[in-house]
Amino acid sequence: MELENEIVCLANHVYRKVLKLMGNRFELTVVSDNPSNAADHINAAINEVRRIESLFTTYNDNSQTSLINRNAGIQPVAVDQEVCELILRAEKISRITQGAFDLSYGSVDKSLWNFDKNMKTLPDRVTARQMVRLINYRNIRVDINRHEVMLLEKGMRIGFGGIGKGYAAEKAKQLLQQRGVNSGIVNAAGDLTAWGTQPDGIPWTVGIADPDSKHHPFSYLNISNQAIATSGNYEKYVIIDGKKYSHTINPKTGLPVTGIKSVSIISTNAEIADAMATPVMIMGIKAGMNMINQIKQIACIIIDDHNRLITSDNIKLQ
Repeated sequence: MELENEIVCLANHVYRKVLKLMGNRFELTVVSDNPSNAADHINAAINEVRRIESLFTTYNDNSQTSLINRNAGIQPVAVDQEVCELILRAEKISRITQGAFDLSYGSVDKSLWNFDKNMKTLPDRVTARQMVRLINYRNIRVDINRHEVMLLEKGMRIGFGGIGKGYAAEKAKQLLQQRGVNSGIVNAAGDLTAWGTQPDGIPWTVGIADPDSKHHPFSYLNISNQAIATSGNYEKYVIIDGKKYSHTINPKTGLPVTGIKSVSIISTNAEIADAMATPVMIMGIKAGMNMINQIKQIACIIIDDHNRLITSDNIKLQ
């Protein structure tokens, strides 16, 4: 992971910093007349992402997410209001996607799904289905008035991996806008939100990752005041008997999804884009695209296993 410790001037009035946050590569770009102001803005956004990470990480036993998981089936846990609100928004996405998106995916045993070179066989279907029995967003209870969250069954675990980076990108953008930054990009490991334009008035150009070569774009898109998130099988996968299996698990079967190399979602909100990318992979091309085409202000680009490009309505690719 190539990181820059200092803020770099990319072009006239365009400043960027690259660093590791939430276990991922983050790039924060702002347009500013003054390098000192740019640094202050970017560092404020970094602190905001770190604050969010401290709430939602499962790698810290003292985070609010870890406390919720530790008390599953035992008692409710008092949390910050924004934790309650994000869980409730995630529940709406679970309903829209018929459970293809589910925060309680954390219940799946990682020993079954390590997706490393030692993984030579898939779990049998019966074992896989037993593993996902605790995945059920309906068993996440939120009391918004008391700011409490409870998982109803022992052994349940929630994780924000499917929505957290998009949420962090959106919150960092909002903070920068409040600080008077009129143009910029927050790129949270491919969950990207851009607002305003480059200093010459041209929209920002972003690349859609090529599933077969993640460092080279499959296509380009001009965006302004939009977000894009990509979920793909090129980051983490195994090949078993010549077939490629994505690290994305279908919460209903417990088995990995096949047939789609990547899904890119374009929306006005990075949180929504992040949360909708994985469910489309799980639902498949026909059902996933049918769902997207019924939702306003959201678009989708799918690359299937045969490198065919399938797009939703109103997509313009270069």
